[in-house]
Amino acid sequence: MNPLKSDLQDLLSNTCGCSIAIDPDQIGLQSCYENKQLVDVANWIRFARVQLSDASTFAEAIQELDNFLAHRSFLVSDTLSFADIAVWARLECTKSWDEICTSEIKGDPLNAGRFVNLRRLCNFLRSHPGLDCLTEALRNNPVPLRSLTLPKCTASDSTPSRGGRAAKDMKFEEGGKFEDLPGAKMGEVVVRFPPEASGFMHIGHAKAALLNYHYKETFDGRLILRFDDTNPEKESAVFEEAILADLPRLGIKWDTFSYTSNYFDRMIELCTQLINDGKAYADDTDLETMRRQREARQESACRNNSVEKNLAMWKAMQEGTEQGLKTCIRAKIDMSSDNGAMRDPTIYRCKLEPHIRTGTKYKVFPIYDFACPIVDSLEGVTHALRTSEYNDRNCQYYWMCDALKIRKPLVIDFSRLALQSTILSKRKLTWFVEQGLVSGWDDPRMPTVRGILRHGLTSEGLRQFILAQGSSKSTGTMEWDKIWAFNKKVIDPVAPRYTALSLSRGGVVPVRVKGQKTDVTKQTPLHPKNPSVGEKTIVLAPVIFVEYADAECFIEGGSVTFVNWGNLRIVKISFNTAGRIYTIDAELNLEDTDYKRTQKVTWLADPGVLQNVGDELALLTPLSCLTYGNLISKPLIGKDENFKDFINHNSVSSESCFGDPQMRNLKKGDIIQLQRKGFYICDQPYRPSHPSTGREAPCVLIYIPDGATKERPTAGSKFRVDETGDVKQQQQKKGEASVQKESANLTPEEAAKRAEKDRLKEEKKAARKAGREKAKQEQRMKSTEASIPVAPAATCIVPKSPSIEAPKKPVNAGSKEKSQLVKKTENSAGGKKQTRLGVEAKKEEDTAEWYTQVIKKAEMLEYYDISGCYILRPWSYFIWNQIHAFFDKAIAAMGVDNAYFPMFVSKGTLEQEKEHIADFAPEVAWVTRSGSSELAEPIALRPTSETIMYPAFAKWIKSHRDLPLKLNQWSNIVRWEFKHPTPFLRTREFLWQEGHTAFASKPEAEAEVLTILNLYRSIYNDLLAIPCIRGRKTEREKFPGGEYTTTVEVFIEASGRAIQGATSHHLGQNFSKIFEVMFEDPETNQPRYVYQNSWGLTTRTIGVMIMVHADNQGLVLPPRVARYQVVVVPCGVTAKTTELEREELLGQVKGITARLHEEAGLRVYLDDREHVSPGWKFNHWELKGVPLRVEVGFKDLAKNEVTAVVRYTGEKTNIPLNRLTTAVKSMLDEVHDLMLSRATSIQNSHILPAKNMEELTRALDKKCIVVAPFCGDELCEDAVRAESSENVVVTPGAPSMGAKSLCIPFAGELSGLKTGPVTDGSPCLRHPKCTKPAVFYTLFGRSY
Repeated sequence: MNPLKSDLQDLLSNTCGCSIAIDPDQIGLQSCYENKQLVDVANWIRFARVQLSDASTFAEAIQELDNFLAHRSFLVSDTLSFADIAVWARLECTKSWDEICTSEIKGDPLNAGRFVNLRRLCNFLRSHPGLDCLTEALRNNPVPLRSLTLPKCTASDSTPSRGGRAAKDMKFEEGGKFEDLPGAKMGEVVVRFPPEASGFMHIGHAKAALLNYHYKETFDGRLILRFDDTNPEKESAVFEEAILADLPRLGIKWDTFSYTSNYFDRMIELCTQLINDGKAYADDTDLETMRRQREARQESACRNNSVEKNLAMWKAMQEGTEQGLKTCIRAKIDMSSDNGAMRDPTIYRCKLEPHIRTGTKYKVFPIYDFACPIVDSLEGVTHALRTSEYNDRNCQYYWMCDALKIRKPLVIDFSRLALQSTILSKRKLTWFVEQGLVSGWDDPRMPTVRGILRHGLTSEGLRQFILAQGSSKSTGTMEWDKIWAFNKKVIDPVAPRYTALSLSRGGVVPVRVKGQKTDVTKQTPLHPKNPSVGEKTIVLAPVIFVEYADAECFIEGGSVTFVNWGNLRIVKISFNTAGRIYTIDAELNLEDTDYKRTQKVTWLADPGVLQNVGDELALLTPLSCLTYGNLISKPLIGKDENFKDFINHNSVSSESCFGDPQMRNLKKGDIIQLQRKGFYICDQPYRPSHPSTGREAPCVLIYIPDGATKERPTAGSKFRVDETGDVKQQQQKKGEASVQKESANLTPEEAAKRAEKDRLKEEKKAARKAGREKAKQEQRMKSTEASIPVAPAATCIVPKSPSIEAPKKPVNAGSKEKSQLVKKTENSAGGKKQTRLGVEAKKEEDTAEWYTQVIKKAEMLEYYDISGCYILRPWSYFIWNQIHAFFDKAIAAMGVDNAYFPMFVSKGTLEQEKEHIADFAPEVAWVTRSGSSELAEPIALRPTSETIMYPAFAKWIKSHRDLPLKLNQWSNIVRWEFKHPTPFLRTREFLWQEGHTAFASKPEAEAEVLTILNLYRSIYNDLLAIPCIRGRKTEREKFPGGEYTTTVEVFIEASGRAIQGATSHHLGQNFSKIFEVMFEDPETNQPRYVYQNSWGLTTRTIGVMIMVHADNQGLVLPPRVARYQVVVVPCGVTAKTTELEREELLGQVKGITARLHEEAGLRVYLDDREHVSPGWKFNHWELKGVPLRVEVGFKDLAKNEVTAVVRYTGEKTNIPLNRLTTAVKSMLDEVHDLMLSRATSIQNSHILPAKNMEELTRALDKKCIVVAPFCGDELCEDAVRAESSENVVVTPGAPSMGAKSLCIPFAGELSGLKTGPVTDGSPCLRHPKCTKPAVFYTLFGRSY
């Protein structure tokens, strides 16, 4: 997107509170600007965002605008631009401006007779036909002016004398001490906070800002807020505005506001003065050589340049010449110094990037270490507070002041804030945002000011923590617990208490209260110790709900304290046939006021039985409670360790709850305490109807840590342990906790290996225990009555009707033991012995764990000691070979040749195509060393091969006779991505084929794109028995650098998500123009650029096959790619079988195996192992997914037949030996067709049409994908993803990720559904939020 348009859209959304999209063509805006105009437009947008939004600068700003428009129609150039729209939009939604325009009071200094020039522009835009919708939205949503600055403080009458007041004697809260400020006098101290607007403020910046503000307040001095804008590459108006907004949220107010760039002219003069004085010189030594010389303390060859030569080189730098760009200015200090900061540091460099404020006026920019002492001195700073990491540069700071003969401020060091499991580097935090590992800079896991405030850290809590540390120079890494403990002291006295019941861990259980005949209300305080917080109304009802975990701890006849009600006696606990509690009977026992030894539970009234209260007290509030952990799993990361190896991919968890009815009134930012759960901050208020989906949206709460080191309380846990008295179990839990803590520092692969080792150990232990107890269990079974049928457990949820249905066969508490005994017997040794060799997780219950077990136990893959890299075992690699052979044969018939290109890419070559590489840049792996030596230039491992292959294309293609050029290579690819790695589906190294072709004409190239796409469909349909959907990617999702991308998408039923199967791209002439791939046109004899395609398929196909076909018994392999299509198992051999009989059976079996291999041409394996039983073999080959098992026993041979068992269906068939080969081949073909047919039926039943966002989200909740009319706009596509993720999560653990566009299906691709272009005028599915007409029917869904 155009950056200026993006900046304007950001102003409209965040500053003006308006989501109307701007269409430049419809309004007639100027789209092309010169460099100076680009800077001017950006500055005017920032002017609207800052000066026109601040109450203290508003009057001056509109006067400046009116004066500026006195002799021009528009702000920039002679036509309408984004600058005019920005200024007008901010004024249009400002009540103060509206009052000025309508004022007719005589004598008012801001009456209608003034600002005629500015009003002329506003009236013109207000009447512009293309801005009608925007005008209405702005005027209907006035945005008040904010106050960003503070009037200067004045000393009160009680202020101590200016004689002095030592800061070191002051303490704050829990003993924070502050270092003294030498020479400080009351009213004369000037400090500064100089952030660089290259990122959002984080907690480390907050410490610096708060300390400066504290000294300013202590000495009644002044605080300067100065933006250090000396690097034009990094500064951004967005970051600047964010800092201006974050500081007041911390309670910080400044007296003076400035920019370092205000002093650029003066600094150029001072640099020239240093050169003339022989204290600085120009140096054109390359950076690498300069670095080595400084380390070796060697002087540069330029150090002894004449003053004249230095001035000439300095002038070239200021002019921005080619030679000037290679030159820098260095201070001539001491190259032999032990302090590296004193070895002739650079003080000026040449850059051509336009500056955010000064545009292209300057070509030279000062280094911070040169600019800082100068501006500090010029602005009157008395004490410069800096973190101790700058300690080595203090000598340099004072040298600059002495050399320039300027006033010397005092430098005061304080320790840098370091926190465990936290990264404060702007570069690294930016990486988290760009990788999508966090939702943005305000993600509660981010250490930014807006992130920690969103997490529930109050500005007062942060202030108390920072000031409690004081300005000590001692360094150390602190735990977050200490910060949260300070925060708890702030919020605990004022946070209102509410009740919420979790729908996880079993849901809720109804309690019927005897003695409570009808529902009545009761007032109870919102805070037990602070009456000023207020009261809430609770409902006492005949039926109430408690959490299942609490209900498990109830004892019949025992008393339980129901918070805010009193004691109730538990009369009866009823269980269903599965042994689960389904209802509880209790009676009031309010006269018992002994609460010391009773279990305390929270509860809510059942809305279905309430008759005497209104909806405001009857309807419970749906809640989505989020808990955020640390982004980094390791407390401290060493200098030689890569932080990316310690990313915590499970740092967010969610829990669905129902809460008090009054929680529907919570506002964003409200902090509350959920009783027995902890403190929470409201992140999103409850909405009865979401504006996009039309559905109820829950109140989203974020858990606020309280600094406690013990585990968070869970319902019922305390009483369950106390009642059982199982000390051994408690010790085991402690042991598991310590193991988990130790495993936190392991990579996923190391953790998986450790888990596998522990699992095998547990298997052996379980087998021994089962053997010892077998006799006891069988004896119990004989003495037990007939088995009670076990029904599946039903999750308790909030009922909608007042009645409670009981199970058909209720059992009492005594029979619960019998039910549990039966279950225990069945699960131990009473039935089939559990060896744990098979798949234990269920595909429909825990898909991720099931997938891991399948690929491991079926011997598809082995984990490796480098995260994200895996070993493909022969069983899976054979499948890849089958795909390889099939595809190679097909493309060879098309005239495609195989080749191989190197895997290494030079940095220069890789950066030659920046647009294409932009999406891959964070994932590129670099080789930087050869042995112990640093490489002269880093070498990349290919993330894709365009930049490797196309320079060769340019050499090989000269004439039309060299076309078409069609090449394919089978290779590996490295993309060092850090989203959660998943074997086969998302890995850092994977195998693929990539085809690259060049044609003389576009029709030829486009024909090949579809031919290749159909070949990919054949791989999925004809080899893997998987249906797929062909289509074109949206502009948002297409291959970067390509003209368009076609794709095949596959639906995964288990997760309700889709996955990209393969892609075929038409690159147009984009790459040929970059790499100069041209041929001579035979008709015009003029050079022409070729048209290019690229297409690729990866080992992801194997993972897709597993997800689609495998079941709870293991793999299910399609016959055409299985390593063994048939396994032959001899049966019936026992201890009584003679050696002659054994040999005869084995001879027959070998003959059958040979016939199937030689006559039918099948891949067959004879499993004649003698150390395992046939039953063990059956399970083994079922786990490995062999399509057909042939069982051969003595009885079968006597009948001249064999038994065939189909893995996919489990069906058994007797096959006569004389029809063996034909029957088996036919069965395998039928299996393939059946697998494809069933998968196709599942896919088609899970594709639903949708006309709007409500229908889309409803389909997503059903684990379906959707075809909907869509406008194709990229911003609208982002909005679909965001809005579709805000649904009510009814089932705990349901996926909450939003929908993305999968593809635009080809016309007629989906039978019975509309596909292709929208021709009936249907609006976009986001209508009315999006007013654009739909262009194509687009496939949306959750995706891997």
